[in-house]
Amino acid sequence: MNTGTSARLERIGTDGRYVIVPMDHGITLGAVRGLVDIEGTIDAVTRGGADCVLTQKGIAPRVHSNSNGAGYVVHLNGSTAAGPDTNDKRVTGTVEEALRVGADAVSFHINVGSDSEPGQIESLARVTDVASRFGVPVLAMTYARGPGVDESDPEALGHAVRLGEELGADVVKTGYSGDAASFERVVESTRLPVVIAGGEPEGDRASLEAVRGAMDAGAAGVSMGRTVFQHDDPEAITRAVAGVVHKDLSATDALREAGLAVEA
Repeated sequence: MNTGTSARLERIGTDGRYVIVPMDHGITLGAVRGLVDIEGTIDAVTRGGADCVLTQKGIAPRVHSNSNGAGYVVHLNGSTAAGPDTNDKRVTGTVEEALRVGADAVSFHINVGSDSEPGQIESLARVTDVASRFGVPVLAMTYARGPGVDESDPEALGHAVRLGEELGADVVKTGYSGDAASFERVVESTRLPVVIAGGEPEGDRASLEAVRGAMDAGAAGVSMGRTVFQHDDPEAITRAVAGVVHKDLSATDALREAGLAVEA
């Protein structure tokens, strides 16, 4: 890893652990709750302890003055829920564009097992090549998704994160297998830091128990979107997540410290 990549990784994490709040969902879902006033949401989650936020390149002007010194990741592909295939993520930006809008890192989504996987493999390989030349970290969002694919199967998730490492990423994101014991298999599949996706919001306790389980399995953190930015109190839930990731708190202690209902 070159000096630039190493230095920029420190801007999007803390001591090798990551609380990332992706807010690129506007391209997929539109201006949903939590993203209309994205400035206010960015301010809230970064005050709550998010290490970095993530958006598409066009939102960059709304990020920097509200991020309270947190890192910034620009996402480089996407699709819409209204389109023919949500899994078919197409390139929306370049590493150079991300740098021009002030990014510390870039991210790229790939659905391992989907019909669009071959093109996404080629695109991610190009992104990591360019990024390494510029010293820019790449977060590969490697999901197990496609016909006949079990999205929580640890073998499939392990294959997905290993693919990210094989293609030259620096951090990999994937789904959670459901428990710490099975997620150990996922973490063991790569030497890269592994962060888990938030998935569909299922309540504060369930979300934090998933984070706790992933951390117990050796994960390096989380990349949680709707669970955080659509929460009634984005700052508080971010503080709770950061408590588990950065302070090794239990779900109960993290809820209590953040001022959220312990029974939630």
